[in-house]
Amino acid sequence: MPGATVIGIASKDGVVLASERRYAYGNYVVSKNVKKVFKVTETVGAACAGMVGDMQVLVKNIQSLIRLREMETGKKSKPNSVAKLMSVLMFENRMYPLLTQVVVGGVSEKPEIYVLDPLGSVLPDKYVAIGSGEEIAIGVIENDYRDDISSEEAVDLAVRAIKSAVKRDAASGDGVDILVIKKDGSELKSINF
Repeated sequence: MPGATVIGIASKDGVVLASERRYAYGNYVVSKNVKKVFKVTETVGAACAGMVGDMQVLVKNIQSLIRLREMETGKKSKPNSVAKLMSVLMFENRMYPLLTQVVVGGVSEKPEIYVLDPLGSVLPDKYVAIGSGEEIAIGVIENDYRDDISSEEAVDLAVRAIKSAVKRDAASGDGVDILVIKKDGSELKSINF
């Protein structure tokens, strides 16, 4: 599995999804500018660790299915609906699995984070780290996370966690992409280091 460090944090007013940009396969750095954070809708996003090509296919399929569902029902899709649909697609491919771990996050009534493994298991949580740098990053998050954390503080926490992982994980690096999702929409930003 390719290495990565991906973070998801639910704050009191939104969700932060963050990932570093390096795509390493074994000891080889394939690219230093890979997008691993995706907008699914304006209030739901996803981030991946693993095969980025598999995640790109999965996100395109999910975006299409969600658009169709929203046109049929006239309602916005909730984060748990997106996570469950993504879970179904991943489980349907269990004989030839999509080699990616996924964090789905978004805001409906409240901020929500879900983690999916390559076979589609869905686990809700308040914060998560996945990928080869997860052990280092989760230590930083667990030390400073609180239930009343703001989105700005969550962005700072995610960046600190990824920077810590980058120092110790050769498969992670080359900057951070951050998706901040709030009730009124989302914003994608990048930080170079």
